[in-house]
Parts: sequence; C-alpha cells; structure tokens
Amino acid sequence: MRLLAELRVQRTGFEVNVEFEVRSGSTLAIMGPSGAGKSTIVNAIAGTQKIAGGRIELDGAILADGRRHLAPHLRGVGLLGQESHLFPHLDAAKNIAFGAHASGAGKAAALATAREWLARLGLEELASQRPAALSGGQRQRIALARALAARPKLLLIDEPFASLDVEAAMDMRALVREELERTATSAIVISHSATDALALADDLLVLERGQAIQRGTVEQVFAAPANRFVRAVVATLPARHPRSIQEGQP
Repeated sequence: MRLLAELRVQRTGFEVNVEFEVRSGSTLAIMGPSGAGKSTIVNAIAGTQKIAGGRIELDGAILADGRRHLAPHLRGVGLLGQESHLFPHLDAAKNIAFGAHASGAGKAAALATAREWLARLGLEELASQRPAALSGGQRQRIALARALAARPKLLLIDEPFASLDVEAAMDMRALVREELERTATSAIVISHSATDALALADDLLVLERGQAIQRGTVEQVFAAPANRFVRAVVATLPARHPRSIQEGQP
C-alpha cells in the first residue's frame, strides 16, 4: 500500500516540514539525531498527532490534511515500538487474537490466526503465558504478530530493538524483515542504527531539525553521508561490511 506524506507540524523551536513516499511493499528508514522530529512523523501518520498543514494519503485514502483528521483506529496503520505494550491481563494467544479481531475477524477465526502466528514464530508453548512471564525478545515477537495479525496497510516500526540484547535484536530484525516480505506490508522504520536500516529498509530519509536533508537508497546515503550524524552512524559498521557501502564503490 503506497503512502504519500506531505506534512507540517510545529515543534518547540522549529517546524517539522517533510514530504516523502513509501512505495507499496517497500520499507523506508528515517534517521536523524534525537529531537529531529522522527517520532513526530510517526505520530502524525498514526493519527496521535494532528498536522498543521499538508496531506497524508494511504492507499488513495486521505488520513489527514489541513481540515480532516481520521481517527487512529480507522487508518489501517500498525505500530511496533520500543515497548511491546501487550495487554498484561491477556495471554500471548489472546494478545495476538486481539490484533486479528481488530481487523474484523470473529473470535474463533482470531484465535485460529493467533495459533498460526505462534506456530510460525515457534512459540506455541507460550500460548497461555501472560506478558510478565515472557522475555523481552518473546514479548516483541508477540507484539509483531499482534501488529501484523491486524493486517495493517502500513507498519510503523519505532526503535523496536533498542531494549533487546544483541542476539535477540539480531533475531528480531531477521524476523521483521521476513514477515514484512511475506505479507508484502509497507513500513517505516525509525532508528539510530545502521544495522537496522541495512537489514530492514530499501530507502533512507535523513532528518535534521524537522527537514529532510538527504534521501536515497540506504546504500546511496551511507556511501555519501550528507552530515555528521550519518557519518557517525556509518562509522559503526564493521570493517567487513560490503565495500559498496563503506567506500561508495559499485
């Protein structure tokens, strides 16, 4: 599902004013220093932040413009954040079923979908466990399943691996990429990590004080960083990383 976003939101000291597109079935990474306006963009698309001007359009439907503001639950947009925000009183299966039910599935069908997701993730034995009994990585897997079980037109991924250990984060990146490709779900990834951008995204937009200062494929941007922030991000890549990204070679 194609997203067209042209939005203005006033922040303290500056204005977020950006225009970008997420092609159907593709993933856009948005990077920038803390306070650059990344979360403002996510909230505007999700519907928890009103825009002062511009237009947000998803799959031909207007989500917001200067006059209209579609409620978050009507947008067909899912969110996977740093915190899983699972319902503490529901077990893993029922948390996933909630996502399927939100997309219109009946109770029996939603539970069947939840069982399918648990099997796909290899977490069948956790079906009756509540979030408090799960590890951070397990909670994030359940949260991803719940988000995708709702069949969103667009998935917003906001620093979902920051609280995970290195191994769990690596597994979670691979799982997110696999499921986005399998379900052909369009996505936006917010991250400070070069690894996240390379593992998940097709295109990259660099944000600075609410303005887009660079955009292109991830490889193009990392090959010729436009500012100090991106240069610092690229510097975290291991020396064995492909030459095309480190030196801009074809």
